[in-house]
Amino acid sequence: MTLTDIPGIRVGHATDEDAVTGCTVILCPSGTVGGVDQRGGAPGTRETDLLRPLHLINHVDAVVLAGGSAYGLAAADGVMRFCEEHKIGYPVAENLVVPIVPSAILMDLLIGRANVRPDAAMGYTAAQAATSDAVAEGSIGAGTGCRVGGMMGNELATKGGIGSASIDLGDGLYVAALIAVNAVGDVVDTDGTIIAGLRNPEAPDTFLSSLQMMKSMARMPFGNTVIGVVATNAKLNKEHVNKVAQMAHDGLAQAIRPAHTMFDGDTIFALATGEIESNVNVIGAYAAEAVALAIRRGVRAAKSLGGVRGLAG
Repeated sequence: MTLTDIPGIRVGHATDEDAVTGCTVILCPSGTVGGVDQRGGAPGTRETDLLRPLHLINHVDAVVLAGGSAYGLAAADGVMRFCEEHKIGYPVAENLVVPIVPSAILMDLLIGRANVRPDAAMGYTAAQAATSDAVAEGSIGAGTGCRVGGMMGNELATKGGIGSASIDLGDGLYVAALIAVNAVGDVVDTDGTIIAGLRNPEAPDTFLSSLQMMKSMARMPFGNTVIGVVATNAKLNKEHVNKVAQMAHDGLAQAIRPAHTMFDGDTIFALATGEIESNVNVIGAYAAEAVALAIRRGVRAAKSLGGVRGLAG
């Protein structure tokens, strides 16, 4: 069960395994209300201000998650072209629309080829590939260049990736998440056991605590950020959707320790397609649960790539 359990949501990936980077596009059904909450200290985003309450735009046409650090924001240009070709966007005049395509990027320039990044062509390819099939997870799309626990370099890091999960709330109501896991901290299971993170140099199949290691590090290296989307088919207004994005970060903090550091740009978008009346508190609470599930699925599905060992071999 993945993000595409939300009726009308389609997801597409574009992947460059040679350069170890990629992007993921979420296409939204007409009338989808969007929101965002950004917590980390090193964000790279586009079109996020318009998602906040008090601003004009309510509806979102697509969301782009990309590698490439700030360079990767260019992938959204290709998604805008795709949407324009299909006459999807905010109408501003006869036969003229402006697609609303918020985007967030993660830092993957320290793995693979730093001079190759997601661009408009890659964004267009991902949009073309978008489907309502179950989301492919692991080292794909924006998850291609993800790492976890990379403070001592690629040899001792663990491969991160894309993970997705959905929760059936009954009577046709769903909450789901899709997360690209590229964290400074460790990914932990429900009992606090580290399942992905900084590997022990003396026993690489085991993990050190990144939180404990930070005590002895005068300067933290950078190269991270967890980005993602939560979605529901609930009927919510813009203020409610932003609250869901805020609450969803609780799932990030449950599954990643530490979270929201100055070297993470942790950003979560929220989408509501508006089919079923619901309580925003329930949607937000289960959005956090879906995020935590998606994070753990992302690292468990990630394969070794670019010199970083993955849990999936």
